[in-house]
Amino acid sequence: MLPAQEQFAQFSVDGQRLYGLLHIPSGDQPAQGWPSVVLVHGFTGNQGGDHRLLPVLARHLAARGVACLHFDCRGSGISQGDFSEMTVTREVQDTAAAFEYMRHQPGLDPERVMLLGFSMGGMVVSLAAAEVRPHRLALWAPALPELWLPMLRGGFVPPVVSDYGGWPVGREFLQEVTRLRPLEAANAWAKSLGGGVARVFHGDADQTCPPEFGVRYALALGCDAVAIPGGTHTFENFSSTDMLYAETVRFLTGGE
Repeated sequence: MLPAQEQFAQFSVDGQRLYGLLHIPSGDQPAQGWPSVVLVHGFTGNQGGDHRLLPVLARHLAARGVACLHFDCRGSGISQGDFSEMTVTREVQDTAAAFEYMRHQPGLDPERVMLLGFSMGGMVVSLAAAEVRPHRLALWAPALPELWLPMLRGGFVPPVVSDYGGWPVGREFLQEVTRLRPLEAANAWAKSLGGGVARVFHGDADQTCPPEFGVRYALALGCDAVAIPGGTHTFENFSSTDMLYAETVRFLTGGE
């Protein structure tokens, strides 16, 4: 296929602007419109992803007939808002808004919008799935709430903002995150569809979100978990990145 068309994307949540890039396939458009996927970044991340994981995936997918949107959640990247206001619930709202943005784009099929989340983004899309009902759900190295337990000093939530390597992590984020139940939400989404079409991709050398997290998500979703040999949390070698792209594209294009 021809190279995809790429265009600036923007939409609003509670009066704040979110910015991203929309990739639309070239060539003969299907009668019902192109399928599409919304890509959601991780904690302290942005729409580029580590070593450009998300835009490179978007270009692979668009070249194979799947439109993509990668965007910055509020307070991240170039979107409006402050990171100190960030919570998982806010990012679920951002994801739902991005999903609706794709459902209303000309030339895209409103019934075949998918979600992919990386790291905390995997938790975010799992929580958003019951609301937006994606056509397919893909998780890359998904996080679980216990990942942030070390930030609770002696079991207590810090009184204001915590300095996390220069990132201002707000008290509200830490109050909320350990109460979230993403596995239950993922299971509810899968059951509501009589078995949602989902897949988990996890590096077997991930020391940030251990592979066990991916297994637990797969069990909740009733789906396969694809182990990426040598894959770290950000899939930082050529072989793991190549396999991640190939397996993800195969799943999101319906190649199973």
